Amino acid sequence: QVQLVESKGDSVQAGGSLRLSCAVSGYTHSSYCMGWFRQTPGKEREGVASIHTGSGIPTYADSVKGRFTISQDNANNTLYLQMNSLRPEDTAMYYCAATPGGNCWDLREYKYKYWGQGTQVTVSS
Repeated sequence: QVQLVESKGDSVQAGGSLRLSCAVSGYTHSSYCMGWFRQTPGKEREGVASIHTGSGIPTYADSVKGRFTISQDNANNTLYLQMNSLRPEDTAMYYCAATPGGNCWDLREYKYKYWGQGTQVTVSS
């Protein structure tokens, strides 16, 4: 059973930066897609970024390209999301997620099997 624990979120001003981390344990497959998602009240959960644990190839939603960077520290089983040039519309609950296998380009929520508890990011204007 994969377990995911996100770091505590924060409140920042627009234009600022924040890095989220996600501690991962319980790997049982040789490779996973690791992803970050976000959700605001009344909206569907949106895929933000993903990375393949084997290849390290990232995928980004258009809304965050050029501003957010997903990365992994395999030695410490930690997933990161570096968020720069934050905007008020980035305010959301952020979740890390994992699923065994393959097509990490697909950022749809239902593709992911394991989820963290979520952490709140608030960006003020």
